[in-house]
Amino acid sequence: MAGEGEEPVAAFVALHGAALRASGVPTQYWESLSRKLRGEIFDAGDYFGIMQVEEVDDEEEVDEEMEEQLKKKPNPGNGPCFKVIVTNENGLQASNPNSVFLVDHAWTFRAERARQQLRQVPGLLHRMANLMGVPFHGEVPDEASIEQVLQEMWKYSQTYQLARGTAEEKVPVWYIMDEFGSRIQHSDQPSFAAAPLFYMPQQIAYTVLWPLRDLETGDEVTRDYAYGETDRLIRKCVLLPWVPTELLDVSSSTPEPPDEHYQAILTENKEKLPVAINPPVYAKDKVFKVFTDIQQVLNNLTHPRFVFTDNEGEADILYNFSHFKDYRKLSEERPEVMVNQFPCENLLTVKDCLASIARRAGGPDGPRWLPRTFNLQTELPQFVSCFQQRDRRGEDNHWICKPWNLARGLDTHITNNLNSIIRHRESSPKVVCKYIEEPVLFEREDVGRVKFDVRYVVLLRSARPLRLYSYDVFWLRFSNRAFSLDDLDDYEKHFTVMNYAPGVTLKQVHCEDFIPLFEKQYPEYPWTTVQASIFKAFAELFQVATSKPAPLGICDYPSSRAIYAIDLMLKWDTSRDGERLF
Repeated sequence: MAGEGEEPVAAFVALHGAALRASGVPTQYWESLSRKLRGEIFDAGDYFGIMQVEEVDDEEEVDEEMEEQLKKKPNPGNGPCFKVIVTNENGLQASNPNSVFLVDHAWTFRAERARQQLRQVPGLLHRMANLMGVPFHGEVPDEASIEQVLQEMWKYSQTYQLARGTAEEKVPVWYIMDEFGSRIQHSDQPSFAAAPLFYMPQQIAYTVLWPLRDLETGDEVTRDYAYGETDRLIRKCVLLPWVPTELLDVSSSTPEPPDEHYQAILTENKEKLPVAINPPVYAKDKVFKVFTDIQQVLNNLTHPRFVFTDNEGEADILYNFSHFKDYRKLSEERPEVMVNQFPCENLLTVKDCLASIARRAGGPDGPRWLPRTFNLQTELPQFVSCFQQRDRRGEDNHWICKPWNLARGLDTHITNNLNSIIRHRESSPKVVCKYIEEPVLFEREDVGRVKFDVRYVVLLRSARPLRLYSYDVFWLRFSNRAFSLDDLDDYEKHFTVMNYAPGVTLKQVHCEDFIPLFEKQYPEYPWTTVQASIFKAFAELFQVATSKPAPLGICDYPSSRAIYAIDLMLKWDTSRDGERLF
């Protein structure tokens, strides 16, 4: 890699080497890539051209080569189809260090802002409609065209995540390559590879394109839309946005994962399980020294039996905000020290684990108190089959796609677009849950009947025997717009977490005021009855969560105590007798 501009290249590699290695960009291209990025050199036009593939009438004879071209068409039924070919008279040699190219991005967005940008950014809808073959001839964005682009964009979108920043800044970024990049078709034997690169000096992302073999003039430029996926069935699912296929013969049943699955999670979390200890016994007048990094505890723990210490080594109680991991060392050296977490509690607090252990209560489809949930990383074929079966039966097919381990509605999307769900799997590990299409609503005088959720706080005192307590004061959160099963990207209609969004109204009602209002709206459902069924669901959840030894269940560690917040919604259901119930 020595050569012209060694210092800029070294600086470039220091900043971007890790990303380039992770993306598989060969080192032979790095110097040229550095030069092209510094000089903003987009020279793909010197080597490639875009060719339109003509449609063939049904009556016309179709030769095998044309049939193959039509099969590669990424957007069946939408406008003309294009492909990219090598036009340079000398072809392209993969060994040439200059055979690496920059592709610009036509649109960069976060999914929840896409509709707003199509409405507001001048020329964006027109360009996207042309790129995707969506009819749009006016100057003013119309909702029908916007909706069509939002449906089609999942066939064109790619994604990356920023490694640093706040939780909001780490939410996946989606982008659509320019007309050249977006015309590159899929192939199971691709001639090129492509990967996004965030160029730090400019704070801009580009796509890097490089050849996987030598190409002659006229050869097609292709890439693998399911790059890195070797399982044939998973590939079929991943490619479904471009190659429609039915998976109705695949079982949608999702039994609980094998024991090895939980062992792998324990290893990945680097959590060390405790050795067996006897339950500690404390003097009745003991004053406990508390070590904590949580401001609410520092501000509110005023009982005389507790004093704070800055020395973790002398503490009787560790009340940590971050994930505590080395239970083995704690149990061996200081078994009497209490900690505010349980080993393997991630089985409750991480969404994919929660869905897995809940199947112990309800079988492969899960219990009635948890909407049907699939882990998109490990259960994608089962989900696609379930979606297609529901579609064939004419059942509601709205789903909510959530990251495994984020909160506050971040990177959470409601959709009935199968392509969207499949593509969201690429951005970060996710579960997809059946969206509650018929929630119990609350009448707000100012806006009408809205969604709401309820937060209970529970204390787990012991795993074995199971000792679980619930605080009977609960918290309420409300949507700000009347509910209906449309406008799925309208945050204030479909979400209830309003206290993190700037400039958004936060409706607050104390539980003591809520209960009479609720019972006035639903006189046949006294809150005591509703709460009893809620507590029954809590008990079932913790029973299955503690029913197996760690790491298959929450570890029975006598020095652990933990408080958890449980958010829930109420939905309408029908009994076997046809009776409407919560």
